Amino acid sequence: MAGPAARRKSVGVNVGGVLVGGGASVVVQSMTNTDTADIDATVRQVMQLARAGSEIVRITVDRDESAAAVPHIRDRLASMGYDVPLVGDFHYIGHKLLTDHPACAEALAKYRINPGNVGFKAKRDLQFATLIELAIRYDKPVRIGVNWGSLDEELLTRLMDENAVSPNPMSAAAVQREAIIQSALLSAQRAEEIGLGRDRIILSTKVSDVQHLIAVYQDLAARCDYALHLGLTEAGMGSKGIVASSAAMGILLQQGIGDTIRISLTPEPGGDRTTEVKVAQELLQTMGFRQFLPVVAACPGCGRTTSTTFQTLAKDIQDHLNTSMPEWRERYPGVETLSVAVMGCIVNGPGESKHANIGISLPGTGETPAAPVFIDGEKVATLRGADVADQFKAMVADYIEKKFGAGQQAAE
Repeated sequence: MAGPAARRKSVGVNVGGVLVGGGASVVVQSMTNTDTADIDATVRQVMQLARAGSEIVRITVDRDESAAAVPHIRDRLASMGYDVPLVGDFHYIGHKLLTDHPACAEALAKYRINPGNVGFKAKRDLQFATLIELAIRYDKPVRIGVNWGSLDEELLTRLMDENAVSPNPMSAAAVQREAIIQSALLSAQRAEEIGLGRDRIILSTKVSDVQHLIAVYQDLAARCDYALHLGLTEAGMGSKGIVASSAAMGILLQQGIGDTIRISLTPEPGGDRTTEVKVAQELLQTMGFRQFLPVVAACPGCGRTTSTTFQTLAKDIQDHLNTSMPEWRERYPGVETLSVAVMGCIVNGPGESKHANIGISLPGTGETPAAPVFIDGEKVATLRGADVADQFKAMVADYIEKKFGAGQQAAE
């Protein structure tokens, strides 16, 4: 069976104790949407994202009040046992904020710099240099994050002009992609010239079009060995954003490109910000790159499964596993490798159940009201009665305790 391409070799970058690139597993990150100056709200959301599995969290640092809040946010999180690295997202006045707020510069684990709006005209090089010098002073890595919505217009105009007189002109889209890549690479080169090591630089080149994102990262990956952050910017809301991000990043990850990812979803009004973390984890897990949560296999249902019992049970099991994982990661090492099958009829039910660690095949329409349960490929019980679901959930809990609990660890 075909597998993913070999991971692209990249320079490893230590971000507050989390290794990005250098052969490490792909890292999941996210970003808050709170006002960073609101310490309570930001701490609360960082905790939620970290509990959901975000290994790095980015926060906006856009004014003095936000910068002043950062060390308090870091300290508050640490006092509650959350050591997730915080990344400062800087635009326009980052050089000034980091200079005026040294405690903020020290508290952050990484600085995110957008070369398209770090400054304009004569001030651009000076302000970029100041940011890099601060990163060197405080021994912090940087992400040079180019976004096609805020691309360096001078660079783009120059490349467009050169293309216009070229004997073999490229399309406008290709020129824009080249401008994005050059912006990242030239900025990284300048950072190195100032004195920032290659092991302190991460690049990203974000666009909102799937095909353009694939093309720009393929080209960028072929032209450098910097660690790369993947993300489809402005991906959108709901299933559209999920599908678009998964399609683009799935292809790149399969090609071995990408060291850390973010799924940039527009949340529903009042929606759960952690959805983007869960989608990122599911993408990496579905593709076989990492294991975050136990897998629940369930059939889609058809005319043989007019009862909704298997749907309800599958959801109950999935919800229970998801909500329990923050505690179980500590209590049951390895529990994320668990696989559970909840099937709706006899056609594929027994076979799928045998492939899982523990599985149940519920009776379909017209079938005998009995539900065989399989553990590690062997039939161990047949459940009957109105409380089949509760019986099975109890068996799942018992299996987890025996396989991943203290008894199993003592036996080893």
